[in-house]
Amino acid sequence: MHGSVLTAALLALALAVAPVRAAELTVLAGGSMTASLKELGPRFEQATGHKLAFRFAGTPELIKLATSGAPFDLGVVPVDVLKDPAAREKFAGAAPVEVARVGYGVAVRAGAPKPDVSTPDALRAALLKAQSITFYPESAAGNYVMRTFERLGILQAMKEKLKAVAGPGDIPKAVASGEAEVGVFLTNVLAAPGVELAGPFPAELQNELVFVGAVAAETNNADAANAFLDYLKRPEAAATLKAKGLTPG
Repeated sequence: MHGSVLTAALLALALAVAPVRAAELTVLAGGSMTASLKELGPRFEQATGHKLAFRFAGTPELIKLATSGAPFDLGVVPVDVLKDPAAREKFAGAAPVEVARVGYGVAVRAGAPKPDVSTPDALRAALLKAQSITFYPESAAGNYVMRTFERLGILQAMKEKLKAVAGPGDIPKAVASGEAEVGVFLTNVLAAPGVELAGPFPAELQNELVFVGAVAAETNNADAANAFLDYLKRPEAAATLKAKGLTPG
């Protein structure tokens, strides 16, 4: 049996705990996990019979969704969501599962000269030289980008050239189209067609955004929700996360 076929067969066998009732799970998910979860979700559905409905959003919106009273079953969210006391109460008491983590970087249009961003001084100079910079502000990652500008002493200068977008996936699109000269965000989001990574943030400024999985306290589908979190820890899922630019948890 071919290696890939054997892997798929073993995955299906491992996940086929033959649920008595196929569940429909509402999953709150970080917007920067969109590409990964849209690839992993259908595989989980095929292997288990469960169905997944993702609600992708940035951290502030995820907190609103978790605390709105609308039902959901689990979250695959930035850990910052669970730092909010009201949102944390909406998740079960078990410790959240680390799903993936990713750092920050700078991207330019494919084929454009890549600025040096290897040191804080070089990054500061590159950002000050850029005519326009795009990022996604309504997120934990966007908040860290702004804090980095502040640490570099260029926050006011950046505000004059920032082009905010409505979602993480719009960052590389804006850079690829020439709407913005530079994109600053999580490196997995910046790994997209039409753009190239100039480099990660220098070590002195680097940070990793951690995405965690947690089951909702009031879900009626806890077994299925935990099955999806277990799936995200499997080698096959880890390989996909890595291919999408994330470090598996």
